[in-house]
Amino acid sequence: MILEIRTYRLKPGTRDEFVRVMREESVPLLEKAGIRVVDCGASLVAEEGHEEAYLIRAFASLRERRDQEEEFYGSDVWRLGPREAIVSRIDSSHTIVLDVPEEAAWALRRE
Repeated sequence: MILEIRTYRLKPGTRDEFVRVMREESVPLLEKAGIRVVDCGASLVAEEGHEEAYLIRAFASLRERRDQEEEFYGSDVWRLGPREAIVSRIDSSHTIVLDVPEEAAWALRRE
């Protein structure tokens, strides 16, 4: 299983609203589009005083990841939906992609 971990360094004072929009608006749309969200939320530590958040997603393959991202992020559902509320709060982001056993990915999921 392909596990993607995205971290976001956020603009000051935007973390709580970023996480709310992510959880209440973006994640349901991602899941409706077939993208499996493992978890998302705020970092417990403000590295160097910065507000930060994360998004962890799982894919069957790198190809699935590419195809689903292209379809979702090119859609009106995203562009006309929560995109601006998410993107406007991000100073920078970083993504790492790992190949992990499926049970490892789902062990991270909060129910």
